Amino acid sequence: MKHTLSILVNNHPGVMSHVSGLFTRRGYNIDSIAVGVTDNVDVSSMTIVLNGDDFIVGQVKNQLLKLPDVLRVQDMAYASSVQRELVLISFSISETNRSEALTICNGFDVKILEMTEDSLLIEFSGNSRQVSNIISVLKPFGIREISRTGQIAIAYRNQNAV
Repeated sequence: MKHTLSILVNNHPGVMSHVSGLFTRRGYNIDSIAVGVTDNVDVSSMTIVLNGDDFIVGQVKNQLLKLPDVLRVQDMAYASSVQRELVLISFSISETNRSEALTICNGFDVKILEMTEDSLLIEFSGNSRQVSNIISVLKPFGIREISRTGQIAIAYRNQNAV
């Protein structure tokens, strides 16, 4: 089962290395990792996605909390959080399939960053399933390049929110 961990850490050099090293030493694979400074420049937010059962994730959380620069660890349940990825995709188009490509882009509500005679460069954000879906739909056009971020997440403050 996939788990998304939101980790607040002190913003110091080497902290990400210590956190990711914990996963390496335990033999756990990180599916994605994203790190950014919070509104407090002394604190960074790390979002790590990993596969594992509740027991394994519990062990990881306990080990993370033992690291001196880790301030908080939260397992972000899908139903009580917003989870997003960003993807940039450059793909081929031609005069004959341009309107089809634009219709698909419109359906996914993508942002077109550049359009040339033979290519489109788009930006899309959504949950992991949506990002994988748009990549799949655009493959027949001939994907030239993809840059996909790691997942980020934030908990709903109102647990009744949709």
